[in-house]
Amino acid sequence: MRELTLSIIKPDATRRNLTGAINSYFEKAGLSIVAQKRLMLSRSQAETFYAVHKERPFFQELCKSISSGPVVVQVLSGNNAVALNRKIMGATNPENADKNTIRKDFGVSIAENSAHGSDSLENAEKEIRFFFSEMEIIP
Repeated sequence: MRELTLSIIKPDATRRNLTGAINSYFEKAGLSIVAQKRLMLSRSQAETFYAVHKERPFFQELCKSISSGPVVVQVLSGNNAVALNRKIMGATNPENADKNTIRKDFGVSIAENSAHGSDSLENAEKEIRFFFSEMEIIP
């Protein structure tokens, strides 16, 4: 089933100029990038975006990390895009991620794991709307 999902290339990866390398993982797996922009999240925007995690102990560190530098936000399209993107990214902790995944190959730590991806279709829709208007998504 063709789906859309959100991907964020995090500041630890943009600082190391890894946007193209990370995008090649998506494209090689058959996902298309149908919207993309580089931006800087304020702390307030980060807290709004990650509000679902507000009660978790890692919330503050997550918000600090994602707002520490530029990110590349993008919409990926493809068959089972949500699940495929999660597989391509690998486990949250780079030490536990499978070989040849974004987080294993590029992640520095749990907080600086180079990529964010929507965890469900419902969250993908919300996250995409947070960053993109319908006009910006070109299937």
